[in-house]
Order: sequence, then structure tokens, then C-alpha cells
Amino acid sequence: MASTITLLPTVGFDLDMTLIDSRPGIRACYQALSERTGTYIDADLAVTRLGPPLADELINWFPAERIDEVADLYRAMYPTFAIAATPALPGAREAMSAVRETGGRAIVVTAKYESNAKLHLAHLGIEPDAVIGDLWAEQKALALREHGAGVYVGDHVGDVRGARTADALSVAVATGPCDPAELREAGADVVLADLTEFPRWLSDYLNSQDNGGRPGYSPAARA
Repeated sequence: MASTITLLPTVGFDLDMTLIDSRPGIRACYQALSERTGTYIDADLAVTRLGPPLADELINWFPAERIDEVADLYRAMYPTFAIAATPALPGAREAMSAVRETGGRAIVVTAKYESNAKLHLAHLGIEPDAVIGDLWAEQKALALREHGAGVYVGDHVGDVRGARTADALSVAVATGPCDPAELREAGADVVLADLTEFPRWLSDYLNSQDNGGRPGYSPAARA
């Protein structure tokens, strides 16, 4: 008799460079912000280091006393310049569907301003069970614990730290600024090339749980 697949209660996903390729939209918004404020911003450089909170990038271009003001301006401009320009990354929709097919819930936990995160997902027709914004690195554990997430998927070493702080399995995708070696060194349990590999990994992981396998182990993912 076939074994019954273990249900996974909740899987959390990061947003930027995990579910969406936010570089074109963020680049356009930084260029518009530069023009609006008369301040030079190297938008091409800025989009190579996505992940940390907005203020961490703005401090490279603006004096500390202006960060709150400029961050508010950026967030207000963001829907106009960034939403339509931002595509989903390959496998994003399929990854969420794979979670739901197990009977689980798929949530998004991101450092992005929450209302803008929701605009991205609505524009792309991606419908998570919950979206929690304005949380970075270890802070993400607050939402992961609240929603009972057993797995967190992200592209940045900060996402790995968030998963580990929440005692969740860290599944990293090498689609952002951190390469596979950095992600493994940070403590990722599994490193995938991108989300197209996630449904197969999830199936293997759940089956390994049913068969007494080691949590987080997947021969394909470790190869």
C-alpha cells in the first residue's frame, strides 16, 4: 500500500529575487527617485544587492537625516514605476501550487513594504495565503513562527538566518545576489538553482519524511 504523504502546514517564501525578478522595476524606481531628488543613484549597482531593507541602500546615496523622507518618497513612487516592470521568476506559481497540493499553506514574508509587496503579487496573479512585509533577516522568524512555517524559501543569507531563527528548514534558491557557496556557508539546509526545482524537492522531502528520512535531506538537492 502506498504511503500517505505528510502534510506540510505552511511554507514561507521571500519575494524579491525568490518569487519575482524585481530588478527592472526597482532600477526604474531608483532612476526616477534620482531625477526627482537631484541626487545621483547608481541604480544598476543598487539592484545587485537586493534583499536588505530600503534604508540600507538609501544610506549609500543620501545623508542619514534624509533617509526617512526619501524612503517615504520612494515607496510612494514605487507603484507607478516598479509594479508593471517586474515579472515573476520561473517556477514561482508552480512552487506555490506544489505547497497547496500537499494540503499546506503558502505565505510570503518579505522585507519589502507590505502594500507594495501585495501590489506585485496581485499584478502577477500570485495569491499566497498571507503576505507579511517589513521584516528582514532574523525578524522574519516572527511571522514564520506566527504562521507555523516549517520551511522558508529565500535567495539571501538573511533569509537563511530568518529560517534558522524560526527553527524552520532553510531552502535557498540561487536566483539573487548570493551564490550557492554563500548560501550553504550561511547554513542553508538545501540549495536549489531556482524555484523550478522546488516541486520535485518538496515531493522528495515529504516522501523522505514518510520513509524515516533525515529532515531536509534530498540527494537531488545536495548533488
